Amino acid sequence: MQDTDFLNEIRWTDEGLVPAIAQDATSGRVLMMAWMNRESLTLTVKEGYAIYWSRSRQQLWRKGETSGNTQLIREIQLDCDADVLILKVEQQGGIACHTGRQSCFYRVLKDGQWQSVEPVLKDPKEMYS
Repeated sequence: MQDTDFLNEIRWTDEGLVPAIAQDATSGRVLMMAWMNRESLTLTVKEGYAIYWSRSRQQLWRKGETSGNTQLIREIQLDCDADVLILKVEQQGGIACHTGRQSCFYRVLKDGQWQSVEPVLKDPKEMYS
């Protein structure tokens, strides 16, 4: 079996992507969701840090390359339908969201409106200057 044969077991979208959910390996908290293609997943496995595919920029996105908030891979899981990944990560710097929060999932629906329930830990201007 070749080193990348595992890629053939994944059900990729027509665009060649698979959703990847980053989850804190210790707490279990969902940190973010992004997309991966074959190259980004292969590099993630090889390098041990999360590398995603940016649909807006149409290029590889090394998580934390600008902000310093990298994601060290602890485990990669594939769901039963083989079309979603969970990356169990150690979130470096404690911030996964570009808004400066621990998680991208910081809004809760209350009384028909989205309300922020998590503080900004670091001003994004400081992370992306």
